[in-house]
Amino acid sequence: MPNEHAEFDPILRDIVNYVYHKPITDEKVYQRARVALLDALGCAIETLHLSPDCRHLVGPVVPGTVVPEGVRIPGTAYVVDPLKGAFDLGAMIRYLDHNDAYAGAEWGHPSDNLGAILSVADWLSQQHAKGHARPTLRTVLEAQIKAYEIQGVLQQRNAFNEHGIDHVILVKVASTAVTAWLLGLPESAALAADPASWAAGDACMRAVHLAFLTKKGGHFDPSTSTWTGRAALGAPSALTAPRWGFSHALYGGKDVIQAFPYGTRVMETVLFKVITAEGHGISAVEAAVQVATMLQCRQLVAERDIRTIKIRTQKPAVIIIDKTGPLRNNADRDHCLQYMVAVTLLKGSVIDTADYLDDSPWAKDPRVETLRGKMTVTEDARFTADYYDPAYRSVANAVTVELNSGEVLDEVVVEFPVGHHRRDETLPQVVEKFRRNMAFMFTPAEVDRIIAAVNHDEMPVEEFMGLFVRQKATCSL
Repeated sequence: MPNEHAEFDPILRDIVNYVYHKPITDEKVYQRARVALLDALGCAIETLHLSPDCRHLVGPVVPGTVVPEGVRIPGTAYVVDPLKGAFDLGAMIRYLDHNDAYAGAEWGHPSDNLGAILSVADWLSQQHAKGHARPTLRTVLEAQIKAYEIQGVLQQRNAFNEHGIDHVILVKVASTAVTAWLLGLPESAALAADPASWAAGDACMRAVHLAFLTKKGGHFDPSTSTWTGRAALGAPSALTAPRWGFSHALYGGKDVIQAFPYGTRVMETVLFKVITAEGHGISAVEAAVQVATMLQCRQLVAERDIRTIKIRTQKPAVIIIDKTGPLRNNADRDHCLQYMVAVTLLKGSVIDTADYLDDSPWAKDPRVETLRGKMTVTEDARFTADYYDPAYRSVANAVTVELNSGEVLDEVVVEFPVGHHRRDETLPQVVEKFRRNMAFMFTPAEVDRIIAAVNHDEMPVEEFMGLFVRQKATCSL
C-alpha cells in the first residue's frame, strides 16, 4: 500500500471549521442552552440522590485523592482531575436516562457532552492565574450549542446502531472538537485530535483525554500554522481510508453523511424529558393519562374493565421500548412502553422516576403484568415518516382501549409530547423539573441563586460550578 500523506476527511474539516469559525449570535438559542444546562445538572443531582450504583462510580479513583484546582463534582465535595470529572459528570447526567434527546436515524442525548465541557471549563477557569484564558458561562454555552449541533447533525442520517456501534461515538466526536477549542488549541491541533474520536471508547472521558494528549504531545509551528509532534500525526483519513478507515472497517463501507450545514438547529429542537420516560414513549404516557381520565369518568377500573389496549407508535419505539416478558430491573422497566402505559393507567397520572425502581410497589404489582398482557404494539407508517421528517419531528403515539363490554373508547393521539419544541409550556416545565431534582440536595434559596446565575453570561465557570458543591453530601457516597 502506498505510504502517501492523506488530506483530512471533509467531515473532520467541517466539524473543526464550525467549532473555530462559526459565531453563535441568536439569543433565543442561548436561552434554550441555559435551560438545557440546568436540565442536565438537575439530572446529575437526581442520579446522585436516587442511584446507589452510580454513586459508587463517582469520586477519585484512589480514595481520598484531592486534585489541586481540580474539577468539582456537583452534589459532592469531590475534587478530581478533568478526565475523572468528565466521566463522573457524564455518568451522572446520563445514568437514569432523563436528560434531553435528539432523534434521527440514530437516537442520542446531546447533553451527554456536558460532562466533558463542564469538566474542562471548570478546570480551566481555575487555571487563569497561570496564564490560561478564563472561560465564562457564555463560553460554556457556545461550546454546548456546537457540541449539540455536531452530534445531532451526524445523527440525522447515520444509523450507527445497525452496525453494533453505540450512539455515544458522536459524543466523543463532538466533545473532542469543542474541548480542544476550550483548551485554546489551534485549529490544526483539533484536526489532529478529532480523528481518534471515531475509534476510541468512553465518550466524555475519552474526548477530554484525547484533547489533553494532543495538547501535551505536540506544539504549534507558526511558520506553517500547523500542529506538529507525535500527537499531531493523528489519522487524517480516519473515516475514509481504504480497509482500515472507520467507514470500511466498522460502518459497512457506507459514507458518514452530514445531513445539513452546522448551525443551531439541534439546540432549537432538542427534546426535553419533562416526563421521566424513554423519549419515544412520552407521548404514550400522555395519551394514557387521558384514557385513565375517561375510565374514571365512567367509574371503570383499568385492570378489571379493559379487554385490550392497542398502541400505534413509530419504528424507533418498536425497536427500543416494545418489550414483552419479565422486567428484571430499573433499566428494563424504564425501557418498556407497556410498563409505562400500564402504570400510568393504574395511577391515573404520569409515571415518575420512583415508579421504575426495584423497590417501587409497581415493580411487583400483578395488575401491571395483567395490563401488559392485554397490549399490542404496532408501527404506524405515518408516525414513522413524521418522526424522521426534519421539518416535522413528531414523536407520536396513539392508545386505543377496548372494554370488556365490547365498547371501544375514542383513540387518543399525541403527536408532540411535552418537552417538544412545538409545545409552548416546555421551557417553563423544564425549569420546574430542575427545581424538583435539585430539591433532593439543595434549598429553594440555593436553587434560586443557581437559576439567576445561569443568566449571567460573564460569570466565571469556577464560580458557577461552585454553587453545586456540597461540603457534606446529603446522600451516602
